[in-house]
Amino acid sequence: MKIYLAADHAGFALKEQIKNHLKERGLVVEDQGAYALEPEDDYTDYVKIVAKLVQGKSGSRGIILGGSGQGEAICANRFAGVRAAVYYGGSPDIVELSRAHNDANILSLGARFVSPGEAIQAVDLWLSTDFSGEERHLRRINGIDDMDNVGGALKY
Repeated sequence: MKIYLAADHAGFALKEQIKNHLKERGLVVEDQGAYALEPEDDYTDYVKIVAKLVQGKSGSRGIILGGSGQGEAICANRFAGVRAAVYYGGSPDIVELSRAHNDANILSLGARFVSPGEAIQAVDLWLSTDFSGEERHLRRINGIDDMDNVGGALKY
């Protein structure tokens, strides 16, 4: 599995720590920027690259970082087939469920809200959690991907 990383200025330092941790674990990591701390950079420039790479490579994963992780996830989720989940602290069950139930292929971390230790713990859990493959979860993921087909209980 290849892991793509990206961060803006707010997530830059934490990205570097996560990158080092993942490399120490022997994982294949590809950094898509930022490559230097630039206080005026825009997360969209880096997140789009990771989203496009994950979109095109089955089994790959992305980790994106920003101040809250929210804008980064919103940007990534604009790409078909990308399912970015946000984590900025709290119960690690959220990270685990993002994989087990939603087959999240990008983890968006809020660097201003998690310590390096919490972030690394979340990344390790996220990477080690498999998608359950349960029919109900597959059905829901397919429903996300088929946004042109509105059905079920929704009436417009």
